[in-house]
Amino acid sequence: MKTLFLAKVLLLLPSLLFVSLVFMIVLGIISSIFGFGDEFYYGPFCLMCKIILGLTAVTFFFLILPDIKMIFNIHKNVTSKEE
Repeated sequence: MKTLFLAKVLLLLPSLLFVSLVFMIVLGIISSIFGFGDEFYYGPFCLMCKIILGLTAVTFFFLILPDIKMIFNIHKNVTSKEE
């Protein structure tokens, strides 16, 4: 159970960040080919990169959320032992 969580953190997080980085690089290359200037890179490009990284973080959180719930499994309907 915890090994699956560690595997997701050690394998899934770097791969998601790598895909996001490659997507941002391709976006930067395409915008450079079309001749966008410095004001594009300081404005909309920066905003798009923040949105991409934010979506990556949200995606990763929702992918590991079931594992976090299994680690901190709280049974609400469990009766306590009376001795």
